[in-house]
Amino acid sequence: MKTRLSLALAICLSLFLTACATSPQSMIVGKWEVQGAPIKMTAQFNSDGTAAVTMMGQTVRGTYKLNGDNELEWTVGGTTTRSKVNVTATELELTDNANRTIKYKRV
Repeated sequence: MKTRLSLALAICLSLFLTACATSPQSMIVGKWEVQGAPIKMTAQFNSDGTAAVTMMGQTVRGTYKLNGDNELEWTVGGTTTRSKVNVTATELELTDNANRTIKYKRV
């Protein structure tokens, strides 16, 4: 009986921890700055699916969504792009179809 109870408790605990894990959707929200660019460029992702890109003092607004855990689809200035995304609490990497990667740091 104790073995079954321990097993059930372990299963419930692992399900709870999996449900509480931080998702890419929640981690991408915030302001990001491109690293190593010759000019300052930032991207802002909001929890409502809107986005803004600022470069040379000009801001262009659009929308974004994550397809699964590894693809970012965003439309900014009337252009839609898809990139592979890798996001952590402090870093964001976007890789396009030509295998070019842009690295961002959280601001």
